[in-house]
Amino acid sequence: MYAGSTLTRASGRFLGAHQKIDKLAHKQLDQLIEAKCPNLKSGNFPAMRQILHFEGGNGPDAIKRKSPAKDEPWHYFQPENKSDTELIEIIDSHYRRLVASLKIKDEVRSAFEAAWLAHAIVDGLTPAHHYPYGQKVVELRGGQGLESRVNVKEKLLMPGKNLIELAHNNWKFWGPKGLFMTHAAFEIGFATLIKPLRSCGLRLVDCEPDRINAASLAGWYRKVALSITDLHLYDRFYKQGWTRQLAKDARKTLFPVLVKTVALTWFAAVCEASKDE
Repeated sequence: MYAGSTLTRASGRFLGAHQKIDKLAHKQLDQLIEAKCPNLKSGNFPAMRQILHFEGGNGPDAIKRKSPAKDEPWHYFQPENKSDTELIEIIDSHYRRLVASLKIKDEVRSAFEAAWLAHAIVDGLTPAHHYPYGQKVVELRGGQGLESRVNVKEKLLMPGKNLIELAHNNWKFWGPKGLFMTHAAFEIGFATLIKPLRSCGLRLVDCEPDRINAASLAGWYRKVALSITDLHLYDRFYKQGWTRQLAKDARKTLFPVLVKTVALTWFAAVCEASKDE
């Protein structure tokens, strides 16, 4: 999901979907702790300002600019494929480290883990990230793996055996219906749609929150992701662009699920970290 330009933090504050979701999830978290577990010390959870520090230029997306194709967090996920566990393992790793850092009251580490955990969660639920993007890039690169992109030029330009193939491959990547442009248009469009919203249209305190812990996180998360794929939002966008109905479904259905999932995962981490207190 779009988190603003990694060149400046200002763009993320102005039009950053991750930042918007994190802010609303943080409010839901505070309400959950106050209503459901008033004995918990919510002050141990990092403040919103600390979490947002690790987004944008300090977030996972920035690695793509700083070190192309090297140690990049790969946040693509095909929920229907039970053997696709890479993203779930990333989420689980951030979750466990967040719990550990909350227990020892390490504010900086907690803020980092909370931010990168939320980023991975949101990306994995984003319809554009359910598309086999990496597989398509490899195809356009003539079978060369993603790790073969050792510099910015190779990351931005698709190769070709001749000028015709070069132009053809780059049109498939950069053209109006190209691989990258379609992905970017969906994410920036979604960020624009939710920009004016002051709430996600739900109050988690009004219902019994899902009971999540380290053991149940993977299965629960896959179930949530499958509920998003059933909406076929990205397929609809590719065929027709941002229609009125698609925009409504994105705001009224996708957006609340993103906020809810981040808030409940943070809440589970707070509860788990507080068990021994």
